[in-house]
Amino acid sequence: MGKRRKKKGSILKKLIALLVIFILMFIIMCILTKDMERGTENTTGESTRIENLELPSPIAGEEIIKHTGYTLSYNEENELPSYVAYELTKDEVLGPVERNDSFREDPYVRTGSATLEDYRGSGYDRGHMAPAADFKWSEKAMEDTFYMSNMAPQDPSFNRGIWADLEAVVRNMAYDEGTIYVVTGPVLTDGPYKTIGENKVSVPKNFYKVVLKYDGDNSKAIGFVLENENSDRDIESFALSVDEVEKITGIDFFPLLEDTIEENVERKEDTSDWTFRIYLPSSDEGNSSERLYVSDTGNPLEDVWYTLLTMFNEIKLSLIKETGTEPIFRMLGLI
Repeated sequence: MGKRRKKKGSILKKLIALLVIFILMFIIMCILTKDMERGTENTTGESTRIENLELPSPIAGEEIIKHTGYTLSYNEENELPSYVAYELTKDEVLGPVERNDSFREDPYVRTGSATLEDYRGSGYDRGHMAPAADFKWSEKAMEDTFYMSNMAPQDPSFNRGIWADLEAVVRNMAYDEGTIYVVTGPVLTDGPYKTIGENKVSVPKNFYKVVLKYDGDNSKAIGFVLENENSDRDIESFALSVDEVEKITGIDFFPLLEDTIEENVERKEDTSDWTFRIYLPSSDEGNSSERLYVSDTGNPLEDVWYTLLTMFNEIKLSLIKETGTEPIFRMLGLI
């Protein structure tokens, strides 16, 4: 009888020891992923934040429309947004909201937006300009990305191929940098265009994207212009300076920057300033928004460690959300 009690006591002690070890490991991983987040925060601090920094200069004759998380300039002649602009942060990239595919007309466009019927049977995808996967931080923001004012006709192989890859690269830029500013849209200076639907929605030949990391005198920016067709080229090969994208699009980007900073960041095109990413498809290989994107550091061990930390961070955030324990974790300094 005494031996049995001792055996049970020994097992209980081992279970308690394992539980303590697990809790300690969990706390250590929380601290490590918190440090990872700190390392990507905007070093300029809140005091140097420039409100609406993402917005280009207004385009004559176009209507500015603000939706949850992004702003667009609507071009009625082409039934397309000349640009969509938004801030993207690391926390937003890690949001838990699932895609809902609620495509619909935009009631906020006074002249009326393109419609679902315009795209039906056209052979073109309703290509997001502000990607749904960038707005997983809010159900309302996610829904707002499905307004037709945020769409442009894209070749399916382009939308689901190289364009989806560029969108994923930009998400990883946000993850690395903490906060970035993104402007994207169709190039509308190289017409005439083929049109689709009763509303004669223009089919763009090219699309652009520009990205800014604001950090005072250490700010940097990069641009891209891609043809509306799939490509096997590396993302880096499409890189341009923001000045070059301005010449192609006729749009003045980031006018709220100080003149000296704007001139410096917009004339440079240096891919070495940015980390471009590789990705590992999930089980749903057909859905690019569900891929797992990891940093390509050039060191395989570092890449594995980075991937493990990223996966743990996502598990941690989901666990905290499901259990409603965010206040406790914040009080303990673990997030």
